[in-house]
Amino acid sequence: MPEHALSDRELAISRLIEGSRDTVFAAFTEVRHLSQWWGPTGFTTTTSTFEFSEGGVWEFMMHAPDGTDYPNWIKWIEIRPPELIVLRHGERSDDPEQFTTSIEFEERPDGTEVTLRTEFQTKALRDKAIEHFGALEAGGETLRSLAEYVATGPRRKDRF
Repeated sequence: MPEHALSDRELAISRLIEGSRDTVFAAFTEVRHLSQWWGPTGFTTTTSTFEFSEGGVWEFMMHAPDGTDYPNWIKWIEIRPPELIVLRHGERSDDPEQFTTSIEFEERPDGTEVTLRTEFQTKALRDKAIEHFGALEAGGETLRSLAEYVATGPRRKDRF
């Protein structure tokens, strides 16, 4: 992870993905891609609503390996292809514990560096995400899943 200052309400995770910035960014733009890699190891998703546009919403259920279902709601705040996505994320649209994540895509000679920067409303909510939900580990697993998907899945031109 690159060195940068974080407030006590933030966390950041990054990973180099072996793929062009356009391809890596595209993996975030459609359910057919997201459903193949989104979430920590062993999780799957079922989408009920998806509109990838500023102000659009993605509502989905994450299914844990133990059978627990977790409702999720994401509102896309800012989209600047292929460099940035900013989103609000919670269990539902009125979740008082929503957080904001920016996803940065930086072109590198050997791929694309993806950095997730998440800001919580309070330090306590950030700490809860890390300690209770394993946010750092889960974020790392999610980026690993993205790397594997880009490396092995969408090789054919018509995939993206």
